[in-house]
Amino acid sequence: MSAKTFQHCFLFFKKHFQEILLSACLTLFSVAAFQGCKSEVTTTDAVKQQFMEDITRLDSAVSEMQTLIKNRQPAEDVQAAFRHARLAYKRVEFLSAYYSPETTKALNGPNIPEVDDDLRVNQPEGFQVLEELVFPGDDSSNYADAVQHAAVIRANVNRLRKISEGNQLTDSHIFDAIRLEVFRIQTLGITGFDSPVAFHSFPEAASALESLQQHLSFYSVEKHDQVLSQRLEATFENAINSLQKAKNFNAFDRLDFIKQKANPLSSLLLDTQKALKIAVFTESRLLSPDAKTLTDSAIFNSDYFVNLDEQHSTPDRIALGKMLFFNPILSGKNGRTCATCHQPDKAFTDGETKSFAVGFDGVRIARNAPTLLNSAYQAVQFADSRVAFLEDQASDVIRNEQEMHGSLPEAVEALKKEPEYAALFAKSYKDGVNEHTLKNAIASYIRSLTSLNSKLDRYFRGQTGTLTSEERLGFNVFMGKGKCATCHFFPLFNGTVPPAYQETESEVLGTPATAAGKEIDPDVGKFLLTKRDPHLHAFKTPTVRNISKTAPYMHNGVFKTLEEVVDFYDRGGGNGLGFKLENQTLPFDKLDLTDGEKKGLVAFMKIL
Repeated sequence: MSAKTFQHCFLFFKKHFQEILLSACLTLFSVAAFQGCKSEVTTTDAVKQQFMEDITRLDSAVSEMQTLIKNRQPAEDVQAAFRHARLAYKRVEFLSAYYSPETTKALNGPNIPEVDDDLRVNQPEGFQVLEELVFPGDDSSNYADAVQHAAVIRANVNRLRKISEGNQLTDSHIFDAIRLEVFRIQTLGITGFDSPVAFHSFPEAASALESLQQHLSFYSVEKHDQVLSQRLEATFENAINSLQKAKNFNAFDRLDFIKQKANPLSSLLLDTQKALKIAVFTESRLLSPDAKTLTDSAIFNSDYFVNLDEQHSTPDRIALGKMLFFNPILSGKNGRTCATCHQPDKAFTDGETKSFAVGFDGVRIARNAPTLLNSAYQAVQFADSRVAFLEDQASDVIRNEQEMHGSLPEAVEALKKEPEYAALFAKSYKDGVNEHTLKNAIASYIRSLTSLNSKLDRYFRGQTGTLTSEERLGFNVFMGKGKCATCHFFPLFNGTVPPAYQETESEVLGTPATAAGKEIDPDVGKFLLTKRDPHLHAFKTPTVRNISKTAPYMHNGVFKTLEEVVDFYDRGGGNGLGFKLENQTLPFDKLDLTDGEKKGLVAFMKIL
């Protein structure tokens, strides 16, 4: 065994140790719980058996692909085998992602190096890495890497098999996994997120739906409600047929698919679960476990990203936080409030390229003031993602010499001397006024600043009759050809990754220093904190909602109009401008958007 191979095996084992241990524990539990017991085969048994058989088929498909790559078979044969293996993967994705998320990410994660919590740089692996090596298939220099990555995929499939053998499935979680897969298809699948080169998204999404349909057949829904069963089957067939008939990635009507196929399907799946009297669990997460569709109202929990349960918002805390937000008492003696840079009539921005620093004198803060609307739906805060909780964002801003130039201890003492505030804090918190409650009150108000009732939302809910042809075109460009939705994920349109909604991504776009586009902006972004190359010029993906009110755009406010922003992306970001960023995560090839598509894209974003 070579040193390189040994190192790879060691890193593979280290990375998956937790899942290995979990699998062993579950297996022991299974033996202890069921040894000596004889019971009838349940629906969960049937689902698991099918799942394991599908993993075996995936292994066979990957093995065939691996053999063709090793033997240097023609590119078209390798590509066909790759597509076949990906179709097989999509059949297991809904349970794999649910029960074995780390192994699933290793199988099909983005082709981008990842910096973990210990600041280790982990190189990407899996189907998306191999996809870029075998398509278009005319580069023999990729041979060694393709062989290696095919072997890694095979190893991860075997790892998935070992882990899955010990998993104990429940009906509630099976149905949850099924609906999450429908959400995954409409947010990631049809956008080309995980098939960026092969453009095999629609057959793969159809394969995933066929798998869901097959696994649901074990529940014999027709015995409980024949009408519901027929509606569910017809909706599955309608969705699958529309995907199978789609031949052109750019021309596919994603707006129609979500409204007329995906939303009815996820809704019927929840109805079916309830008809079968299978409990919908109450686990806390950003997306409500009983969300019928991704476009329903009140399905996202603005209190999910809190550090402690006792920090959850209440009406009293929100009201108190609002008072503090507009009170200069937090900024010491300079008269500044939070609203100075986050003005409600400008979607809680200030309309400046970069906000003026304390004392003004022409000095500006390093970055553009972002909107606070929907901040609750992001796992990290600030453009460089330097804090996880809104409480920490509040304290960071208050202490910052350029921003509020205040002092938390001094603010606490000043508030204690104000009878009205002392009484309100006592009513809202058992500990009264202190630094923790001060920060939480402000954070509670910011968490209340949610905005998910746009024209698009009302259209999906049937409250607005139609969108203009230009708006429809813009939505479909955003979700397809423009690749916008592969970073600004539907329906939050920020970087919080669906359907788990556990992490918020950062991207390297290559934003220029000036609109002329001659050189990259000198702000190194997240790199300043981590000192890791993948984070050089990396910035958090912000929300696109309310974007018509939040100009100018980008972290440095370099673009004054949405038309300029669209043109920057159309040209391929910084590398399209010639910056030669090795770590740019935005595809640097031109989008070749037509003038009509650009206008549609802008028109669509304005209705958000």
